[in-house]
Amino acid sequence: MAERLAAGKPVTGIQSVASFFVSRIDSKVDDMLPEGSDLRGKAAVANAKIAYADVYQATFEAGAWEAIAAAGGARQRPLWASTSTKNPDYSPTLYVDELIGPDTVNTVPDATLEAYRTQGNPGSRITEDLAGARAVMQGIADAGINFSTVTKELEDEGVASFQNAYVGMLEAIQKRHDAVG
Repeated sequence: MAERLAAGKPVTGIQSVASFFVSRIDSKVDDMLPEGSDLRGKAAVANAKIAYADVYQATFEAGAWEAIAAAGGARQRPLWASTSTKNPDYSPTLYVDELIGPDTVNTVPDATLEAYRTQGNPGSRITEDLAGARAVMQGIADAGINFSTVTKELEDEGVASFQNAYVGMLEAIQKRHDAVG
């Protein structure tokens, strides 16, 4: 938006999100941790909390943002995706409860929403226990897990999945087009 504003273009009405695929991080990291590790099921929330504090809050508390806000620009919001727990040992509301915070979006699947209605713990917790989140990530590194490699693999898998879905959609459209004539 800074480039648009510098070019004299309007910044009002522009909305965007930065998506984080949450539970997939725990699934991948958990597979790399020994059975019974107390780090299991903690990487995803820790990563999201650190991203919120170190990237999101830092970006929008910075002086450069003030000019964009004054011109009517909207903050890009973190979007927590893949928030159903994959491990039945984890609370079904884990990624909803822990990632509630200002300006966040959570793409809650139906089953997770139902669980949240009865078991959820409302309250803004995204900024709570940042030191604990950093300790989790340090513990993961100490366990020999390269988190950059984990996130790169997840990114590559995600891009391939979206690409396959896109190609499938185009093929379905072409098939329908051919059928209609």
